[in-house]
Amino acid sequence: MLPTPALQYAVREFGLDGGLMVTASHNPPEFNGVKVMAPDGVEVSRGQEAEIEGLFFGGGPELCPWDGIGAVRSFDALEPYRRAVLSHVDVDAVRGAGLRVALDPGNGVAGLTAPSVAVELGCEVHTVNVDVDGRFPGRDSEPRPDNLDGLRALVEASGADVGVAFDGDGDRSIFVDEGGEVHWGDRSFALVARDFLSRNPGTDVATPVSSSRVIEDVVSEGGGSVVWTRVGSVDVSRTMVDSGIVLGGEENGGIMYGPLLQVRDGTMAMALVLEIMARSGRPLSELLGELPQYSQGKDRVSCPNEVKGRVLELLRGSVEAPRVETVDGLKLGYPDGSWILVRPSGTEPVFRLYAEAGSGERVDQLIGEYRALIESVVESLG
Repeated sequence: MLPTPALQYAVREFGLDGGLMVTASHNPPEFNGVKVMAPDGVEVSRGQEAEIEGLFFGGGPELCPWDGIGAVRSFDALEPYRRAVLSHVDVDAVRGAGLRVALDPGNGVAGLTAPSVAVELGCEVHTVNVDVDGRFPGRDSEPRPDNLDGLRALVEASGADVGVAFDGDGDRSIFVDEGGEVHWGDRSFALVARDFLSRNPGTDVATPVSSSRVIEDVVSEGGGSVVWTRVGSVDVSRTMVDSGIVLGGEENGGIMYGPLLQVRDGTMAMALVLEIMARSGRPLSELLGELPQYSQGKDRVSCPNEVKGRVLELLRGSVEAPRVETVDGLKLGYPDGSWILVRPSGTEPVFRLYAEAGSGERVDQLIGEYRALIESVVESLG
């Protein structure tokens, strides 16, 4: 067993032809799935994914006979990965800070890497839900503010400087400050981006169109540009590879640190935040508190799958805004800095709405307006 980013690192570093990760990521224990890695360690593109699915569900290619199978090797992929993570941070600086860290791997495979990396960084480590158990008895494998009470309690009881929660396959991390407040991934990503651009000014950053404006703020401040992508880690990673971008991230806690590998990596993200705290000598709440603050909201509107395309087409023709993005759905930006994103779900018969503004009232106004508009368009199509 190993976290998804550790397998991705092994595929690239050992010169393998590809990799298969058996995981349902953050989904409940009754689910399972397969992530397919290309030789560069990054997940295959959506097009390649569809091609593989077509082969499988269409009868599949001819099976290889037993005597045609190549060699099977066993090797340790965990320790090379741990060493690689440590090589990308200032180990001495973090060791000198003597940080106290609370970790909640959620009974997922991040328990095989995050605690040992934190120990190597000289941290005093406290853990909860650290034993790997695919039934996820401690909490849901998706780290959310409503299921991190155990980690928040551990932060308080241990006097930790920071708490970190991971998803089931260890490629995402959510941070809790020393006061027990849970921070969504776009804020920890913004913190990492601001630090990275302070040392590498002018760097471009990739992130989905659903990400907070705080990302654009810190990237612009550092002289870089945001490259917007479709929602989904595959899209962010593949955009980074194709465009030579070395930093990417998502609001769900996925940070792609290209100097190691252009994929989501929860343990690498933890090490980067620990390094930022160590070098600054300041508490996490203060570091995150310096970032611009915005109100956010989400909603969903029912829509039959067969009319999603027509609904989106009619929306595009009926609304106006000074700033329009059509990378994934329809994103409209307004002079007051507010924006709303309307995009059809790829897995459910719904449209998803994401809004952000300087006040909660403006968020509610945008969501209410576009919810009513979508419902009206859907109704008009019968």
